[in-house]
Order: sequence, then C-alpha cells, then structure tokens
Amino acid sequence: MLLNRVEKALMNNPIRSALQRHVEARWLLDMGGGVRGGTALEVGCGRGVGTQLILDAFGAGRVDAFDLDPHMVELSGERLAHESSRVRLWVGDAARIEAPDATYDAVFDFAIIHHVPDWRAALREVYRVLKPGGRFYVEEVLRAFILHPLVRRVLEHPLDDRFDHAGLLEALRQQGFRVVASRELAGSLGFYVADKPAGT
Repeated sequence: MLLNRVEKALMNNPIRSALQRHVEARWLLDMGGGVRGGTALEVGCGRGVGTQLILDAFGAGRVDAFDLDPHMVELSGERLAHESSRVRLWVGDAARIEAPDATYDAVFDFAIIHHVPDWRAALREVYRVLKPGGRFYVEEVLRAFILHPLVRRVLEHPLDDRFDHAGLLEALRQQGFRVVASRELAGSLGFYVADKPAGT
C-alpha cells in the first residue's frame, strides 16, 4: 500500500537518510557482508537513498529498484541520474516483481514488506528472483510497532496478519530461505540476512 503523507515525510528526510546510512545499512553489512560487483534488487526504493547505499556501501555493480509510488520513482531517478548506467528504476509491486526467475545476487528490503497486504507473496517473489546462493537483506518494522495505538493514529499500515520477529523468521524458513543472521530491536524492528540455498 502507498504511504500516507505523514509516513512519506518521515521516510524522506535527512534524519531518516542518516539512520539508513549509518545504522541500518551498517548493521546489515556487518551481518551479511557485501555483494561486490553483483546484481541487486531493491524492493521499494523510495527516493533512492537505499539504492545508492547498495551501490556504495554494499558494492553492487548494478541495482534494479522499484516502488509502488510513481512520484518516489521519479525522485529516485533525479537522485540517481549520475548512476544511470548502473541503475534501472520502475513502478512495481513487491507481490508481483517484474523480473525473471534467478536474476539477482542480492535483494534488499529497507522496511517495505510490512506495507504489503500479502507479505508472504512478496517473500515468495523475492525467493523466485534470487539466484541460487543469493542473499536477502531485510530491515523490517514488526507487529508491535504497527499495532501501537499512537502509530495507528498517524500512520497507515495493513493490520491483519502482521509479523513479529519470530513470525518473520519462521516465514523466511518456510519459504526456503536459510537464515544467516537476525537481530531484534526493542520488539519493533528486525534485521535479517537469509540465503536462497545453492542448487535450488
């Protein structure tokens, strides 16, 4: 689902960018290493901060990225114009990723899948487009945060069938991923690195 005005403002400001660069990306990099020279996908690119991090911090050689919001894709295109030879952007849906099977060495989710009503379909799609041996980097908002009364007053999220830390771990494993590392923060945020096993 599309972000409301409040969440769009929260996600598109210098403080959020700094947290993504100096905390979230660094934790995921420590947990899962880089993807030097690989081809990566970002699910839900927003205004392009994560895509730039995947190139700079994680070392991807090329990044494809999409967002459900055409305006965010437009902003990403402006931010990443200097990387046009290494970045491809489009308007798309995490539950129906427009890419062939086994395309990517890595897929990145910077707090997007909790916005998808059928988030299990998004996990299936990520698994499908990852190459065997590919890696899924996940930073996600958990059920306790989404269902908090104050959060529900100002932000809009799907409310049914939301995951907690254990639930997302179990869903990753049920999909076929091998979880390499995970970290929970205050019951509200989760960080995960999971691999699609080689030979699948």
